[in-house]
Amino acid sequence: MSDALAFIDNEVKSNDVVLFMKGTPDFPMCGFSGQVVKILDYVGVDYKAVNVLESDELRQGIKDYANWPTIPQLYIKSEFVGGADIVRELFQEGELQKILTDNGIATSAAE
Repeated sequence: MSDALAFIDNEVKSNDVVLFMKGTPDFPMCGFSGQVVKILDYVGVDYKAVNVLESDELRQGIKDYANWPTIPQLYIKSEFVGGADIVRELFQEGELQKILTDNGIATSAAE
């Protein structure tokens, strides 16, 4: 396993909620990453953000890890949830909040 894949695997397994994104939560470098940050902030969940723009190996590695071609990518309890469109749809349907609650992850937003 490459160093990038080992790093990704460790982050996914070590954090309840991890978002691989372009940029940081304070300074998203793409609109899709920014959308997922806003959703996670709105539901009030603690999450780890990983900036894939820090290295080309990391940026390609996350695509290979989930066999998913786009960034951002959200993982909850080591499970790949999806990218921006899927996260937005789950949020709008109330399913994202349910996934978080069902996994014992506290949120602060009223449903």
